[in-house]
Amino acid sequence: MLVSQRTYHALLVKLVFAVGIAFILTVVMALFAGKAFAHGYIDSPSSRADLCARGINKNCGFIIYEPQSLEAYKGFPAAGPADGKIASASGAFPELDQQSATRWSKVNITPGTTTFHWTIEANHATTSWKYYITKQDWNANAPLSRAAFDLTPFCNVNYKGKQPPHSYSDTCNVPSRTGYQVILAVWEIADTANAFYNVIDVDFGGGSPVDTTVPTVPTNLAVTNVAATSATVSWGASTDNVGVTGYKIYSGSTLLATTTNGTDLTYNLTGLTPNTPYTLSVRAIDAAGNSSTASPTVTFTTLALPPDNVPPTSPLNLVATNVTAATVKLSWGAATDNVGVTGYKLYNGSTLVATTNGTTLTYTVTGLTASTAYTFTARAMDAAGNLSPDSNAVSVTTSSGPSVTPWAANTSYALGDLVSYNGKTYEARQPHLSLVGWEPPNVPALWTLK
Repeated sequence: MLVSQRTYHALLVKLVFAVGIAFILTVVMALFAGKAFAHGYIDSPSSRADLCARGINKNCGFIIYEPQSLEAYKGFPAAGPADGKIASASGAFPELDQQSATRWSKVNITPGTTTFHWTIEANHATTSWKYYITKQDWNANAPLSRAAFDLTPFCNVNYKGKQPPHSYSDTCNVPSRTGYQVILAVWEIADTANAFYNVIDVDFGGGSPVDTTVPTVPTNLAVTNVAATSATVSWGASTDNVGVTGYKIYSGSTLLATTTNGTDLTYNLTGLTPNTPYTLSVRAIDAAGNSSTASPTVTFTTLALPPDNVPPTSPLNLVATNVTAATVKLSWGAATDNVGVTGYKLYNGSTLVATTNGTTLTYTVTGLTASTAYTFTARAMDAAGNLSPDSNAVSVTTSSGPSVTPWAANTSYALGDLVSYNGKTYEARQPHLSLVGWEPPNVPALWTLK
């Protein structure tokens, strides 16, 4: 009876433990069910969140720091964000759900072929990409709801669980509309419960006015801090009826740089050519792609690179190690130069032995003669061809080579023994006792010609 009670108690403990583990796993799965391990957003045509991150849309809340995070349960329209929380993906960024005909900046669009570009910061297996558009007579002053949209996607891309690249595009046929409309793009993840929701505020024209107003011309263009390969450009701010999104800097008709923030009014140009004239101008751009007239030009010439007449310092502490009958290893400390050391030259007396690159500080000299004295020095060089003074000299004598004896019959030879025969040197390939007729040229299995 006691044994049965103990057995029952042990089983009860195991059962409780198993139930506990199952409960913990359920909780963990529930906590992570709402997070997909992929993030991305549409930046062309610019989504509402992208225009917030770029500073075109104002008072957007924290979405300006993470436009890629509009994530909610998938299954739209049957599931997914609730009505009134579609733009914010279930309310995580509530400012995006504010809705009126004038609340958000709009991107000009026309019916027909349009390419939607996603920037994907963490790609993941994907089920589909779906694109919906509001009905022609939707209420632009009411919170976004399913009733506002045509719930049949005008573009549906079956991605079959594949993993998209970090830069991904869909080319779709956008239906005909006029005026202000909203496009809802849904990226459904294959192996999680989530999708990503992006709304794009677009203007087809024929309704609310299309932005055709170009920014004003940048003023007071100036160039400072001119060097051989760089210069700092500055200008006065342009204005726009919607907002300046950036500036383009040109040299003649060649685009040198583009800023991505309409508030940046300086730019450090790099990679210029020394001793070269440049004529710069700047244009302001807005979200609709309108470009201002070019600013008045400013001309400057980059500085010439000064001639380099400064030689490197001498290599330090030249030493010789690992001396054999035919080789010696040389090592030294790095030299310095006002521009940069490009290599080292090694000499035996006045004879150049070898040249290395500027980062190599050891070299093994080969082809030396046994029992011979050598004196080595090193010199550093730079790109202008300047040579440093000699390093300290280091003298070595190579070791004596193995002895060579005339071949003789009836003699025992060990592996590696050297013999001479008819003016040539042979090395024993294996131990053996020589016999008459086994002269080295006659038995290549026993001897190797050196």
